[in-house]
Amino acid sequence: MNFHLSGRWALVCAASKGLGKACAKALVAEGVNVVITARHAEALELTATELREIDEEVVVRTVVGDITTEQGRADALAGCPQIDILINNAGGPPPGDFRNWSRDQWIAAVDANMLTPIALIKATVDAMAERGFGRIVNITSGAVKAPIAELGLSNGARSGLTGFVAGLARQPKLAGRNVTINNLLPGAFDTDRLRTATQAAADSTGRPFEQVYDERRRGIPAGRFGQADEFGAFCAFVCSSQASYLTGQNILLDGGAYAGTF
Repeated sequence: MNFHLSGRWALVCAASKGLGKACAKALVAEGVNVVITARHAEALELTATELREIDEEVVVRTVVGDITTEQGRADALAGCPQIDILINNAGGPPPGDFRNWSRDQWIAAVDANMLTPIALIKATVDAMAERGFGRIVNITSGAVKAPIAELGLSNGARSGLTGFVAGLARQPKLAGRNVTINNLLPGAFDTDRLRTATQAAADSTGRPFEQVYDERRRGIPAGRFGQADEFGAFCAFVCSSQASYLTGQNILLDGGAYAGTF
C-alpha cells in the first residue's frame, strides 16, 4: 500500500532506539525525510546510518539534545525545513511510591510527558493547517487505559496530555484542514526499556531475569512481547493519507493485555 507520504518531512523525537527509532524507520521506508533527535550523539548517528541505508534518496538529519528542554526543542524545530509529521516521544519517569515523590519530581514528569509534546504541537500545528496536511502522533503508554500503580508519575502526566489532545484534535480548524492528532498507547514491547524494568523487578525480588521476563510474557494473550518494527509500521499508517479520517483517538497496541471492552 502506498501511504502517499513521499517527500514529506517528519520530526521524530527520542529516535535513537526503541519505538521512536522504529517509527523513523517506517517513515523513511515510505520516502519521508526525517529529523531525528536524542540526547546521545553516538547512538543517534548509528541510527541515522541505518536509516540512510533504507533509502539513499531520503534526507536524514540528526539533532543532538534533550527534547524535554526549551533549547532541545528549539534546536530540533530549527533542523527541519517544515514539519508535516510530528512524532512526540520521550522516556517515561521512574517507578515508585507516590508518598516518596517530591513536587520537583512531579513537575519534571509533567514537563517531559505532557508539556513537551504540547509545546511541539503548538509550534507546528498551525503551519500544518495552512498547508492542508499534518499528522501528529503522541507515543504515550498503555497505562493511560490501565494505570499501573508504581507508574503514578507517568499515569498522571500522560493522562493530562490525553485529555488535552482529546479537545484539540476535534477543532474544525485542524480536523477540517486534514490535520490529525492521535495517541499510540504501547503495551509491553521488547525494547531496552522493558528489559531494564524487568531487570529491576528481578533484582527487587531476588528472582532470575529470565523467570520475571517469561512470567510477564505469558501474561499477554498474544503470548509474546511486541516488536518495535510492528509498532513503527502502525505509526506510519496513522500518518498516511488513508488515515485522514482518524483523529483524537487513543490506540492501544498491547497484544490483548488490556481486558476492558472500551
